[in-house]
Amino acid sequence: MSTKIPVSVPDIGDFDEVEVIEILVAVGDVVEIEDPLVTLESDKATMDIPAPQAGEIVEISVSLGDKVAEGSVIVVITASENAAPDSSEAENTSEQTNQERNKAETPAEESPAAQAAPGSQATTIRQVVVPDIGDFDSVDVIEILVQPGDVVALEDPLITLESDKATMDIPAPGPGTVEEIMVAIGDKVAEGHVILLLTAAAEAVSVEKKDTPAPSATAVKPPATGSTGPTADSSIKPVPASTAGSRSKAYASPSIRKFARELGVELGLVSGSGRKGRIVKSDIQAFVKTAMSAGASSASAGLGSFKAPTIDFSKFGPIETQSLSKIKRLTGQNLHRSWIVAPHVTQFDEADITDLEAFRKSQAGAAKEQDVKLTMLAFLIKGVVRGLQKFPDFNASLAPDGESLIVKGYFNVGIAVNTQHGLVVPVLRDADKKGLFELAGELGVLGEKARTRKLSPADMQGGCFTISSLGGVGGTAFTPIINVPEVAILGVSRSAIKPVFIDNEFVPRLMLPLALSYDHRVIDGVAGAQFTSHLGAVLGDIRELLL
Repeated sequence: MSTKIPVSVPDIGDFDEVEVIEILVAVGDVVEIEDPLVTLESDKATMDIPAPQAGEIVEISVSLGDKVAEGSVIVVITASENAAPDSSEAENTSEQTNQERNKAETPAEESPAAQAAPGSQATTIRQVVVPDIGDFDSVDVIEILVQPGDVVALEDPLITLESDKATMDIPAPGPGTVEEIMVAIGDKVAEGHVILLLTAAAEAVSVEKKDTPAPSATAVKPPATGSTGPTADSSIKPVPASTAGSRSKAYASPSIRKFARELGVELGLVSGSGRKGRIVKSDIQAFVKTAMSAGASSASAGLGSFKAPTIDFSKFGPIETQSLSKIKRLTGQNLHRSWIVAPHVTQFDEADITDLEAFRKSQAGAAKEQDVKLTMLAFLIKGVVRGLQKFPDFNASLAPDGESLIVKGYFNVGIAVNTQHGLVVPVLRDADKKGLFELAGELGVLGEKARTRKLSPADMQGGCFTISSLGGVGGTAFTPIINVPEVAILGVSRSAIKPVFIDNEFVPRLMLPLALSYDHRVIDGVAGAQFTSHLGAVLGDIRELLL
């Protein structure tokens, strides 16, 4: 024989309620003692609720996003009677266990599950399977929208699947009650895979077979592939993401997904302001308002009205299709969003860094003693901070309503780093409070973390201004794309010796090309030219950095 053991939320400290952010098991899973069941999150911590003993999951009583308190039942485990439950859990759940046993002893005709719906003669259990998913062998289960016991109507969404090209909801093929869920979040499923069992009146199923077309997935096309900036999933987590952080999907509830579909908004382009980057209704409304205020053409492009033509390139010769990495997909989404939202202007200039380069080389020995590599980038950061202090509009962000400017009192500089997986932008914080060697040391640490994929979300948040340097690669100039919601970005190309006319003669000088892209809604051309001129003066005379 077996007994049902309800697992409840333990002591959660000073919090009345905490949020369910992840369900780690599914009905039918066999767990061992201490296996994590669900993940809860408070304002201060994230915690896993472990299994009090080994057994099989027969019921999940919570859904993602639910608020639970101490004592709330989260799952029910069926365990053998001779398997002793964990003593600490047994004390907390003994009363609930007795209630479950009493229910088990109730005659079948009195059990609600056994009572037929009014007017129905019999019930039938039908399998709901994954429909045709196109050219994919398998797709990810990214969201489960129902739980056992839920009553659903025809076409109600049951689960959400995601491929590299689309996100799709699997709808209910007819009305009924969810009997059992056969998949878990993160599972890979293919066409024909059973996702859940649905109990429905036999008469209703018969009518449905006659009158209802076969179930099909409602596809939502993903964001256009296209920032050099963080905050993706976002006007972009992160989704996090966030979040959200472990998947490329947008972090949003089913009702918010439906709201976005009704407006034609691609969730991958929207920033989530909720906890862990969760997208809420106001985020979608703000995104639509921003897109509309940017002009009719920009709004149309931002909402995906313009689509690239579908071309069969194999007609012209051999082809190979390669999937983009997750980082490249997210970077493309950010680039696309930034290019659409912010009207770009790029100001070009040059800085004479002859003396600065000589000073940098003279400090190589001192830098080596401190185990750091003193590169030109550390000097650029110092120069940029001086520019941000003199021209505070560059150290700001446009408010979502487009009617005010948020000027920041801190100076965090993002550095675009190219890795084999794609472009990332770690942020160096409080750059105004650090010396050259300290900046150089932090640059080395962040660069190594970026290349080894060890950057945390916190490492890529809070930037005020971004520097993208191609000096180590080559080129004479380029137009960097603004890392929205920042309002400017500095692009730096390879320095070169050029003849410069000084004191009635040409002399060889080391010149550094600068390219400043800025948001023309916030910064005008005069301010852009003033910023690059000031930066050139600071880099041209090392004494300026000391003033």
